[in-house]
Amino acid sequence: MTPADLSRCVVRAVRCAVADGELAAGAAAPERVVVERTRPGGVGDYATPVAFQVAKAAGCPPRDVAGVLARRLGAEPGIERVEVTGAGFLNFVLPAPSAPAVITDAIKRDAVVRDACGGAGHGLPTDGSEPGPGLRESVVRRSVLRLLHVQGATEPAAPTVAPAAPAAPAAAPVAPVAPVARRDGDVVARYGADAARWAMLAAPARETPSFSDVLLVQGEASEVFRVRYAHARSRALVRNAEQLGFHPEAGDVDDAPALLRLLADHPLVLEAAAHHRAPERLTRHLVELADALLDFQYGVLPQGDEKPSAAHRARLALAEAAGTVLAGGLALLGMDAPERL
Repeated sequence: MTPADLSRCVVRAVRCAVADGELAAGAAAPERVVVERTRPGGVGDYATPVAFQVAKAAGCPPRDVAGVLARRLGAEPGIERVEVTGAGFLNFVLPAPSAPAVITDAIKRDAVVRDACGGAGHGLPTDGSEPGPGLRESVVRRSVLRLLHVQGATEPAAPTVAPAAPAAPAAAPVAPVAPVARRDGDVVARYGADAARWAMLAAPARETPSFSDVLLVQGEASEVFRVRYAHARSRALVRNAEQLGFHPEAGDVDDAPALLRLLADHPLVLEAAAHHRAPERLTRHLVELADALLDFQYGVLPQGDEKPSAAHRARLALAEAAGTVLAGGLALLGMDAPERL
């Protein structure tokens, strides 16, 4: 059970409860069920307020709705435990994600992201670096279009050639976008297209983005550098392993819980970023993922006289999957993922 599967499972539980008469016939399942990581101090791994969405039509308190759904969901394979807290929040405990499962999901999702970003001919643009008053609106809307496309949305496709006026990209429902402050001048010329784009997308659309010389730093102080560097390190690990005569092979990895959790959460992050038209959710996640990969990298390759083992192959496969997810995330933001830095 992945976090993304959990959301679909909750929708199905509501529909089945209605069909079986446990909930009133008018209590239709919502099209979207929010499943998020439990906040600090909460119960379990994930939580959803779906009972509050259903309660009014069901004609009963949210906690009663949650109780009905908890009994059903507790019997689902892949869910260890379901608890009802507060006025009706459903809380889930899932088994720890396995490396083979997250690697498989990363490979499948990479194909979808490549398709959304033009790798299969769809041509949703990765440009949008033209200076001008509409620069930021163009960058934000185009990133949202790619996120929507990954989620299977049927938003109108953007043109494959950048429009003459960047203020009018293909329509995508986004809240009003605060422009780059006039005092910042030509941010593309000063910081480079990718760093400028990162700064424009890392802030919520309604807020004026912040630019500083940290964007130019080739070191850990710069978030955009860390994300791109972590991807480059994942590729370097694969190249170095080839020189040592072994290749990645999915298997269990017991000492990378943070990296596994972040990879497992990635589909939920993409779904939330698309739903809220909020690319900044993706930038935050990529930074966390990059930091976890950079911490993990030191134990991937054999040390000293060690011979490559199944454990090394499994760890290499996990690092490669993390790099793949980072590259896909950068592509959704309209940015390159260099092989070397």
